[in-house]
Amino acid sequence: MAMIATTSGADVVDEAAALTAAACLFHGFSDPSRLAILRHLVLGEHRVVELTQHLGLAQSTVSKHLACLRGCGLVESRPEGRASVFSLKHPEALVGLLAAAETLLGLIGDAVALCPVYGVRADA
Repeated sequence: MAMIATTSGADVVDEAAALTAAACLFHGFSDPSRLAILRHLVLGEHRVVELTQHLGLAQSTVSKHLACLRGCGLVESRPEGRASVFSLKHPEALVGLLAAAETLLGLIGDAVALCPVYGVRADA
């Protein structure tokens, strides 16, 4: 993620800042509703009302998550009448990342779900 400093120092990137940015990106993916919205937007543009119908989520929930995803630079919107139409900002990169995540999840099996910190707890 971070670039190596050259002797001239021209290509130096603060490693801590790069890691923080990466953590912020992955935090954007940390909610199942946000992932569902992203996966649905892979299919094409949608208005909030369409996302609420397709995903069975409340309008306020979809709007809140779209605001987060827009803030992370993952989605963008354009006005259409009185509504906004949402789409992925970088669809190819996002599809590649989601495919890589599915590959990794296939390799590690249930380890993520069983993680004592972030996994799904049996008593939850």
